[in-house]
Amino acid sequence: MNLSTTNTQKRVLSGMRPTGKLHLGNYMGALSNWVSLQSEYACFFFIADFHALTTDYADPSQIQTSIADVAMDFLAAGLDPEKSTIFVQSDVPQHAELHLLLSMITPLSWLERVPTYKDQIEQLKEKDLNTYGFLGYPLLQSADILLYRPDFVPVGQDQVAHVEITREIARRFNFLYSPKAEKYDGPPADYKGKFLEHILPEPKVLVTASPKLPGTDGRKMSKSYGNTIMLTEPEADVRKKLKTMVTDPARIRRTDPGNPEVCPVGDLHKVFSSDETRLKVWEGCTTAGIGCIECKGWAADGIVSVLNPIQERRRQYEANPQLVQDILAAGAAQARTSAEATMTQVRQAMRLK
Repeated sequence: MNLSTTNTQKRVLSGMRPTGKLHLGNYMGALSNWVSLQSEYACFFFIADFHALTTDYADPSQIQTSIADVAMDFLAAGLDPEKSTIFVQSDVPQHAELHLLLSMITPLSWLERVPTYKDQIEQLKEKDLNTYGFLGYPLLQSADILLYRPDFVPVGQDQVAHVEITREIARRFNFLYSPKAEKYDGPPADYKGKFLEHILPEPKVLVTASPKLPGTDGRKMSKSYGNTIMLTEPEADVRKKLKTMVTDPARIRRTDPGNPEVCPVGDLHKVFSSDETRLKVWEGCTTAGIGCIECKGWAADGIVSVLNPIQERRRQYEANPQLVQDILAAGAAQARTSAEATMTQVRQAMRLK
């Protein structure tokens, strides 16, 4: 039985855009945490293909391939369809319906003030993002969340603001449409405050640790920078990339002592290396007892030890793509059941039924 259908666990929801095969930054920033959450919560994890169109609407040719890649990476990383509901966003039409209905009540100014809106337009100047779809992506994101009425949305500290607009939209919807407590004349023990019930409960933020994971050029690991190490990266390529990775700029010669705290390779050791290896790195680097090539080799050892089991599981799914499709179809069926329960109340509240 899929644990996400039980009533005893609090619910968690999150999603990821299908931008192709995932990299270590995706894994450490979100996916590894999702895997851990499965044992404690009823989890809904989805591939946000509608969201891919907000920036790549002009060329959707790679979306289906990317969905398949992300699905296999989800499963290879350890997401378990027996514990989590895993599905593709567009396979649940209620996402689009709730987005439409919430767009009727959401002030335009709320969308314009989302921190990433102007930032993304500035960063993606090569694309025409003067569309309603791009302006409204935070609202679609809110619909994605509220549709499943989760208790928590796992995010890093830098994404907390993204959940707040969802909470604001839920409050506005409930103010307009939830049964008001003033009309309640039942037993005082059942009185629940301003509203008799919240049709769309406000989700809480589940702040998760997101370790600093630099790319090979020292900047944040990102496909747009071309500095990633993919979850599917062969070991030889991992080691080759690490050999050219930037290090402490103050360590020019082999005999110069370095500072792992300002070195991108040092950041990788914090995430992937054992305590024993980190101790060797800190002592060897600060005294110039080791060179950067040796240090990078140890970092590669740690990364490969994480990637090997993921890649082994992925090969099993690559050999059986129908299994992946069956998992997504079963997840979508479960998601539609939960989503429709929400939409039944939403339609009734908005007098559409």
